[in-house]
Order: sequence, then C-alpha cells, then structure tokens
Amino acid sequence: MESKQIIGKNIRYFRDKLGLSQNELAYYLNIKRELISYYENGKRYIPVTALNKLANLFGVELDELLEEDKKIQNVNLAFAFRSDYLKPSDLENIASFKRVVLNYLKMQKLNK
Repeated sequence: MESKQIIGKNIRYFRDKLGLSQNELAYYLNIKRELISYYENGKRYIPVTALNKLANLFGVELDELLEEDKKIQNVNLAFAFRSDYLKPSDLENIASFKRVVLNYLKMQKLNK
C-alpha cells in the first residue's frame, strides 16, 4: 500500500476514534473539508506541517501516522479526549496538552 493511502487510513482511524468530524479536522488545519476527504482516501499527499499538527492532536508520534499495526495505535489512544461538545478552538489546546504528555513520557523513558 502506498504511504499516502496508509496515512489517509490512519487519519480517518484516529479521527473516528476521537469522535471528530472531517469539518472539525478541516477547521483545525485551516483547510477545506473536501481536502480532508482527499487525504483520508489517499488521493492527495498531506503536507508535513499538517501531519505534525494532526500527530499532536491525536497524541501520537509522527511516524505512527505511517503505522499499519492497529494494536500499536490503540495503545496511544488510551489518553485521548472524547467529547461531543468540543468547540473547534478547543482542538489547539488539546493538541498542545497531548504534546506535553508525549514529551513527559519520553523523558520518563529516558530516565529509566
């Protein structure tokens, strides 16, 4: 499978697991909703800057967006935020918080 298809499937997977719509993701990335659909269907490559923002929002490392093993991905969703009442502006704060948590976990791993 081509990398853009793997990334697209993973974007859809994480988005669905977190209960986010394509519209919410598009607002967060400041792009049109249709572009999210193209990314998820593997029809377009997604810029690295957008991949970084999505990795932060999903609470995963960037390379996990290329991961095909769902078991590995499920572990990282353990501390995911899920809410039906998130405002689009809340996504920036959630992504920042998840980045802090991931950095903390990396530091803990290094200290062992």
